[in-house]
Amino acid sequence: MTGARVRARVQGVVQGVGFRPFVYRLAREEQLGGYVLNDERGVVLEVDGRPAAVESFLARLALESPPLAVVERVDCDRLESTGERDFRIVESVSSGDADALVSHDAATCDDCLRELRDPADRRFRYPFINCTNCGPRFTIVRGVPYDRPATTMAGFTMCARCRREYDDPGDRRFHAQPNACPACGPTVQLLDGAGAPIAIAEPVDAVRAAAQWLADGAVLAIKGIGGYHLACDAANEVAVRELRTRKRREDRPFALMAGDEGAARLLVELGDVEGTLLRSSARPIVLAPRHPCARVAEAVAPGVPELGVMLPYAPLHHILLADLAELFVEALVVTSGNVSDEPIAFRDADARERLERIADGFLVHDRPIETRTDDSLVRAVALADGRRPLMLRRSRGYVPASIDLPIEVARPVLACGAQQKATFCLARGRRAWVSHHIGDLEHYPALLAYGQGIEHFQRLFALRPEVVACDLHPDYASTAYALELDGVELTGVQHHHAHLAACLAEHGLEGPAVGAIYDGSGYGTDGAIWGGEILVGDLLGFERAASLRSVRMPGSARAVHEPWRMACAWLASAGGERPPLPTALAGELDAGRWDAVARIAESPAVSPETTSMGRLFDSVAALCGLRPCVSYEGQAAVELEARAAAGDGTSYHLALGDGHGRRVIDPRGAISAIADDIEAGVPAGTVSARFHEGVALVTAAACSEAAERHRVDLVVLSGGVFQNRRLLERTAELLAAAGLRPLVPERLPPNDGGIAYGQAAIAAARDRTGSL
Repeated sequence: MTGARVRARVQGVVQGVGFRPFVYRLAREEQLGGYVLNDERGVVLEVDGRPAAVESFLARLALESPPLAVVERVDCDRLESTGERDFRIVESVSSGDADALVSHDAATCDDCLRELRDPADRRFRYPFINCTNCGPRFTIVRGVPYDRPATTMAGFTMCARCRREYDDPGDRRFHAQPNACPACGPTVQLLDGAGAPIAIAEPVDAVRAAAQWLADGAVLAIKGIGGYHLACDAANEVAVRELRTRKRREDRPFALMAGDEGAARLLVELGDVEGTLLRSSARPIVLAPRHPCARVAEAVAPGVPELGVMLPYAPLHHILLADLAELFVEALVVTSGNVSDEPIAFRDADARERLERIADGFLVHDRPIETRTDDSLVRAVALADGRRPLMLRRSRGYVPASIDLPIEVARPVLACGAQQKATFCLARGRRAWVSHHIGDLEHYPALLAYGQGIEHFQRLFALRPEVVACDLHPDYASTAYALELDGVELTGVQHHHAHLAACLAEHGLEGPAVGAIYDGSGYGTDGAIWGGEILVGDLLGFERAASLRSVRMPGSARAVHEPWRMACAWLASAGGERPPLPTALAGELDAGRWDAVARIAESPAVSPETTSMGRLFDSVAALCGLRPCVSYEGQAAVELEARAAAGDGTSYHLALGDGHGRRVIDPRGAISAIADDIEAGVPAGTVSARFHEGVALVTAAACSEAAERHRVDLVVLSGGVFQNRRLLERTAELLAAAGLRPLVPERLPPNDGGIAYGQAAIAAARDRTGSL
């Protein structure tokens, strides 16, 4: 029978995930000759043999691929058979621009865990065990093709036993680039607070000693996969409060790490979606309701009924949590290794300098980290189509997976994102690479990390942008970065339009759609501060169909940190005169300061107008006496949602009328009613529930009007305010009942972490039509 030969190019996440050994084994099973190699675009292979065997091989290629592989496309060319019967894995080649997708960091697989826990195995308790199905990827890669010399493992020479595994096509570690063992790989070390090594007989016992320190109440800095964490016993109130004081993190909840799912279920109540997220190879922090019997210090998450829990994702974590369980420590606080809002520390010398005043000691290792990545954060929401994840921070475990665009990018794009929760995005063809979470760019270390991240992504994907998209805000550091670039074509994108476009594009849509885009602030096309917008638009443009009524922000940015100022402004707007100090705030403020801010609210020079829905939530939280001042962005709204009682069928009325050429959502009547109810002793939980219901009702009404006027049935719900589960679920329910299709971000956050992707989609649409 005449033989057949096929040359195939496989694109997707196919490097560093065991794809070549998989191809080798598959070809051998089908008795085919040929070869497979990595190049800068993915995997190239040729197979030669019986036609039926070649067809079987191609059919199985995507269906049976390794766990971490994502086969996006297989392009085949038919060739003349050469009769080759030997199949080989050949050296990687690189001769053009990189287009290979790099895998995310993956949690330790079950096979490696079995070896890790087996006293007879040579990798027993080895903190860097990995194989082609798990381990670090994105955080250690320096370039493509993904081979050991292009990773931070380049400095570790494999011993003879590891080399045999690496070279054996039948071994699970065949071409596993981070492959190592205690004889040849990275090692751990325990240091005291000053960075001096602690004398320990065996390196692996450093983990056991660290566990004892944590059980005794110490705060430790632990070097992980994407950076340093700060850790302490989650049940130790003194240790948790000490960590808060040293880290200068007053109230923002800490994340927890539990040893396994059973331990996690003693901390939080997990549904099916939360459980699936918790167990996934991405290992994000999962927000879930606190278990009533959870043994957790009150200082872990003050003022909120949820806890953020994750499972171990690195072998070091598994060993440490197992040792702690023997010391009766059930969970650890595991928070970013930084001070306040700085980026997470990931370079060893920098970490010791920045964290020495926080940590009592350091558990470190000598495998370098190339790219810092924070832990990702998700929660589950209930929508009409069932419960599903809502991404709150997309970073480790998800990045750098590309997210397709609904249209082709004509010229390579860099989208610079926003100021807070900053990310950037590179796009080429139909692929968009959204970066890991970087932080707030008003802090110089975050800005430095932002620039370094852009340069790294450009090298990794061999992409030089020709079009650069940025926010309209003239004072954003991301905008300044864009303006300093030479030889590119700039395009400015309105903040809320980017939110709308991001949600449309990730669902593969171009629009049109109505968009309820609610957040803290965004620079409007009129130069004002927007934040409570009902838009109608597509990837090319939008119109402002409705907005929240504008109100003054007394003291401008100070009102973000002091929500009582917004309460004062809204009360003044509702009453038409300077309001008296509410009883709920009397214990927090003196009347003189309140009156001074009421006067400031009358001055446009120091009190700009805003339509921010986020600031409206702040004002209601302050009126309820929950949070007159905040220590982190969104705290007042988070605690207002947390206090909401079960609905009683009533709501505060937010009017929907005309004004300024668009529909206007007017909450003044609701503000007056809220103030009266609080004075009358109505519980804050009842007030919160009625307020949430009122906002959901008026939002659904405004969206329904806009949808009918523009003859669309699709409604996007996005912006940071829609991280509020109660508001999101109720608004989506009302829209669905009205016959509309609510659309919510899935793979990207509704907050500013998704802005860069939306900017990239808009830039691509504009470039396609010549309207940059």
